Amino acid sequence: MPLTHFFLHNRRFSLVVFAFLLALGLQALRTIPLSEDPALEIPRYDVLALLPGTDPGDMEKLVARPLEDAMKGLDDVKRVTATIRDSVAQISIEFTFGTDTDKKYDDVLRQVNALRPRLPATLARLEVLRGQTTNVAIMQLAVLARGGDKARVLEEATSLIRRIESVDGVKKAGMHAAPEKEVSVTLKIAELAKHNIPVQQIMAAIQASNAVIPGGVAEDGDRHYNVKTGGALTSLDQLRNLSLAPDLENHSVVRLRDVADVGWHFDENDVFGRYNGERAIFLTAMMQKGRNIFTVSDGIKTAIDSFRKDLPDDMRIEIGFDQSQNVAHRLANLEHDFVLALLLVLVTLAPLGFRSSIIVMISIPLCLALGLAALQWFGFSLNQLSIVGCVIALGLLVDDSIVVVENIARFRRDGHNPMEAARLATKQISVAVIGTTATLIFAFLPLLMLPEAAGLFIRSLPAAIVFAVIASLFVALSIVPWLASLLLSDKENADGNAVLRVFHRAIAGFYRPILVLCMRHRITTLLLAAAISIGSFALIPSIGFSLFPKADTPQFLVQITAAEGASISATDAIAKKVETLLQRQPEVKSMFTNIGEGNPRVYYNVFPTSRKANTAAIFVSLHSYDDKKTPALIEKLRSESASIAGAQIEFKEFENGPPITAPIEVRIVGEDLDELSRLAAEFESTLQSITGVRDVSNPVRARGTEFETRFDDDKLATFGISKVVAQQSVRLAFAGLEAGKFRESDGNERRIRLSYPQGERATLKTWDDALVFTAAGRYIPLKQIARLELSSAPALIERRDRERLVTISAHVRQGFNTNRVTQAVHERLIGMKMPAGYRYEFGGEEESSAESFAGFGNAILLAVFGILAILVIEFKTFRGTLIVASVIPLGIVGGLVGLRLTGYSLSFMAVVGFIALIGIEIKNSILLVDFTNQLRAKGIALDEAIAQAGEIRFLPVVLTTLTALGALLPLALQHSPLYSPLAIVIMGGSLSSLMLSRLVTPVLYRVFPPKAGIV
Repeated sequence: MPLTHFFLHNRRFSLVVFAFLLALGLQALRTIPLSEDPALEIPRYDVLALLPGTDPGDMEKLVARPLEDAMKGLDDVKRVTATIRDSVAQISIEFTFGTDTDKKYDDVLRQVNALRPRLPATLARLEVLRGQTTNVAIMQLAVLARGGDKARVLEEATSLIRRIESVDGVKKAGMHAAPEKEVSVTLKIAELAKHNIPVQQIMAAIQASNAVIPGGVAEDGDRHYNVKTGGALTSLDQLRNLSLAPDLENHSVVRLRDVADVGWHFDENDVFGRYNGERAIFLTAMMQKGRNIFTVSDGIKTAIDSFRKDLPDDMRIEIGFDQSQNVAHRLANLEHDFVLALLLVLVTLAPLGFRSSIIVMISIPLCLALGLAALQWFGFSLNQLSIVGCVIALGLLVDDSIVVVENIARFRRDGHNPMEAARLATKQISVAVIGTTATLIFAFLPLLMLPEAAGLFIRSLPAAIVFAVIASLFVALSIVPWLASLLLSDKENADGNAVLRVFHRAIAGFYRPILVLCMRHRITTLLLAAAISIGSFALIPSIGFSLFPKADTPQFLVQITAAEGASISATDAIAKKVETLLQRQPEVKSMFTNIGEGNPRVYYNVFPTSRKANTAAIFVSLHSYDDKKTPALIEKLRSESASIAGAQIEFKEFENGPPITAPIEVRIVGEDLDELSRLAAEFESTLQSITGVRDVSNPVRARGTEFETRFDDDKLATFGISKVVAQQSVRLAFAGLEAGKFRESDGNERRIRLSYPQGERATLKTWDDALVFTAAGRYIPLKQIARLELSSAPALIERRDRERLVTISAHVRQGFNTNRVTQAVHERLIGMKMPAGYRYEFGGEEESSAESFAGFGNAILLAVFGILAILVIEFKTFRGTLIVASVIPLGIVGGLVGLRLTGYSLSFMAVVGFIALIGIEIKNSILLVDFTNQLRAKGIALDEAIAQAGEIRFLPVVLTTLTALGALLPLALQHSPLYSPLAIVIMGGSLSSLMLSRLVTPVLYRVFPPKAGIV
């Protein structure tokens, strides 16, 4: 082997490389980004449009449909969905995975900007949001003040945001649940009627006084001057003294202060928040991609501590959520697992002897150093999945070193000198080592190419394993022989140490007799192995399927949806009852209560609900997470909250994987909203009757109620009032009209809102006092030309690829398998008759599973045929390839049995384990078949070659299997629903493969022996 020869004969160079690899790993460990979950570039974008006072039907017609049509024209669009509520439309555009996310964002932004002039001019908000997981708050804090001085809290919160955004590594800071500061111009109805100044004239005067028009440039001699024309308003007094019209009666001027009260106003009509029951403003901080969460979090805390020093005594800042604590907890658990796995690996190396074990242990940090550096080079972070990949790799990367060291030690015991033993032993085993490493790479490589969000989510796990395994091949063929030539002694007992001698006696006394028996009854052995393999598939129905499990974080979300049409105060009253329920729980550490909208985005696959008066969300942090007590606590809270009337209250635990609204979703597609509502009620009733289903949600269960303005066209004509002026008068009464922007000295722009007196919120009394200006130049009561009538409107309109639909969603009760409950739903819905033009389809976990598992077919084909190609190249015969590949079903047996015994379902990560198991099993089989071929090439008889190969290669196979088990055992014992199933599958499969393949592979070799001499 040229690589081995080079390192053996250039020892000083080998020492430099050894030191370089260690330094490389330490540098990577110090600088690689740290995060809780992988950073995903999801090609999804949300267009959020806000048009206050517009019902869902008008929002659909005026905003949603034009945006849908514009987006459907883009390339690579996978799906366009729209959720339309009162005043709000959210259009989501999903592109096929693999597209350039930055380019697609530019495309969506360009389409929105091009369409903007054709959308209603009164849109209060129109923005494009990206679906990146880096757009998640790593910290959420509350700014509070005794007495609730809104102006001071808002001022301090605004200053703190600037301080946080200046921290290195912070991408953006946001403010939530904050009152909107605005300039309020509240009209005096009596004075307005007295002076008869049209509202439109007042608005025009405000806008004109606030215009900034450069005057140009003038020269005077050799000097150059800019000419200013006045400019924007700089104080509220300027606005109050604004001249509107001459006052002929008093020979003066009517100013704005004469017909309106002007002042600062803090609008909390839409949203507000509480922290642990106290009124507060929430701030969030997002981290830049590729940064270390601990460094950024510490920087933010330092900025907050500095800011606190100048904070008034009656104000305080509370950090209620810090994601770095979750990351630290996960890393601590995984570091503990890693250390424990390392110790277990060390124990399994005992048969090799002390010196051989030291060499293998030295190879571990070298391989991990290279693997960690490669992770960083390819843009991966150190997160829970990449660390799990490193732990799994720990049991695999030592395989090459074990095989090489064990072979060198055997050559040394046979009397070869250090250099000769290292060279000859490595040469003998090198082809098998390269083959086993290649099969491992091909087993995990397809997992790097899985599509969709699920594939992106797990990508860092197989990447960590592939990089570490590639590194192990290099180390095993270069550094390990060099170290073995230095450290291994020829003075050891020819039969090895005491532990090794026990192993050899066990092999001779136990394994060889069973192998002889199986060789005598070859057909029976093969039939029995086939029966065990095929019979294991009968376990699958009882195991059940699932996608991704809960995230096991000490936080959860309470989503409150009050009755349709409920006011913000009614929603708040319900939220207070939930707060009281939560405050009674000693496990609860803190609560962020959001009234009128969802909590800011603090978890990568949970998106906040849009603004609506009947929605609220409480983000709850616990002191700690317990895999038994925490789910029980949430079930208890669900049960106790059922007595709170007037709202649907959902306790949502954070989950891994792609975003899913609910595990069970049934979409009813059709055009007529009334018919969709009728069908939705039938489906809701059916789902509620199914065992295992809870919290069935029907978003169109109740229609929204609204007042519709009916104008009298004859009276409009009689008074000379245009429809537009009349409509503006209605909006002036209930929402107000934006008359421009006022720029504060700090550069912040605030809305100037013109309105009638409303108090805290507009009521029907506002309608009684509202006026409208006539062509005769005077005001009359608005109710003289119009009336308000109660009417109903759809509470929600959903659209998917430009079709209307209703989504009925449900959750699964604790202890029930989602897949089995979904199948029960299927069976109940089959008999339902659908009207012509209507259909239903499943979403939720079933749809997500189909998308997530869609790439597994190609991944498995690539893994299987890639491995077969390697085997054909290595063994040069189809018989040898068949013999080696025969171990695949033998490992599946143990994997399925392991899942069944531990109670885990066949989840996405469990399937990943089965794919990985293919390469892990085959590598052991390669060692046996390759060595048997070598013995036969030396002229040894077939039966004797099989027996010798089985005994000699039994030790390295057992050791590599035990090291894999030792590395995976801590992961299995952690009871993590995310990666414990993967560990269970690989452990169970490795055990069954070890026990069965050591008998089946030799028997198959005897039945279908390759031609002698082919090596």
